[in-house]
Amino acid sequence: MNSARTRLAVLLLLGSTTLRAQAGLPDAPEAIPARPTVSTPASLTPVGYLQFENGVLYATDSPEFSKRLGINLVTKLSISQRLQVLALFEPFTHSCGAAVSGNRPGEVFAGLQAVVLPSKEEWPTISVQYLRRLYASPAPELDLGTFVQSATILLSEDLAGFHFDVNALVTEQQDDKTRMRRAQFAQTLSISHPVGKFTVSAEVWHFAQPLTHGYAVGNLWAASYPVRKNLIIDAGFDHGFTGTSTHWEAFAGFTYLLPHRLWRQRNSFQ
Repeated sequence: MNSARTRLAVLLLLGSTTLRAQAGLPDAPEAIPARPTVSTPASLTPVGYLQFENGVLYATDSPEFSKRLGINLVTKLSISQRLQVLALFEPFTHSCGAAVSGNRPGEVFAGLQAVVLPSKEEWPTISVQYLRRLYASPAPELDLGTFVQSATILLSEDLAGFHFDVNALVTEQQDDKTRMRRAQFAQTLSISHPVGKFTVSAEVWHFAQPLTHGYAVGNLWAASYPVRKNLIIDAGFDHGFTGTSTHWEAFAGFTYLLPHRLWRQRNSFQ
C-alpha cells in the first residue's frame, strides 16, 4: 500500500510539473520588452536567455515616402548581469512614393548594452548602449533617419506606480550622395502605467535632422498585454508634429523570451 501511494504521488508530481510547463512555463523568467516605444529601457534581459522583439510597422506621409511597410526584428542576449549583446534588422520593407520604391531589405545593426549603475533603493538603473551599422539599405527611412553608429545613455526608474524610460542619443549620420557626415542628437521620454492586465505607454521624442537642417518631434501611444510572463503582445500608433516628421505610424508586435537557458547557471561559489 505504501509503495502504491509513493508511485501515485510521484505520478501526480510529474503530471503537475508537465502541465505547469505546458500551461505557461512559469519557471521561465519574465520578458523585459523594449518595444514598441522609441525609448529603450536601461534594464537588461535575463542572463542566458534569448529574447525576440518582433513586429510590423506601417507609416504614411513622410519626406522620403508616401507609404511604407516594414518588418522589424530585434534579438537580445545578456551574457552577464551587466552586459548584453543585441542585433537589429529589417528583413523586408515595401514603400511607395519614394526615390527607391518597391520591396527592399532594410538595414542591419549590432551592438552592446552595459549597465553602469544598477537600481538601488532610490537610484535609477543607468546603462549605455553602442550600435554599429553592418548593412546600409537603399530603402527609404522614417523621419528619425539612419546612422553609421550611435551611442545612447539610458535611464529607467519606477516612481509612484509609473515606469519611466529616458534616452539621450548621439548618432553619426551620413549623406548617401556626398558622404558628408554629421552628428545627430535626440532625446526620448516614455512613461508607462498598468491598467488592469494591460500596460499603457505614452512617449514624446525629439530627433535632430542635421543633413536636412530640420528636426522631428512626435508623440507615441501604445498598449501591451502579457499573454504569459515570457510572451507580451503590443500595438499602438505614433504621430509626428513637424513638417519633416513621419505624420502617422501604426505598429503591432510581440516580445518573446525563449524559456530555455542557453548555458547552465554557475553556482555562487564558482
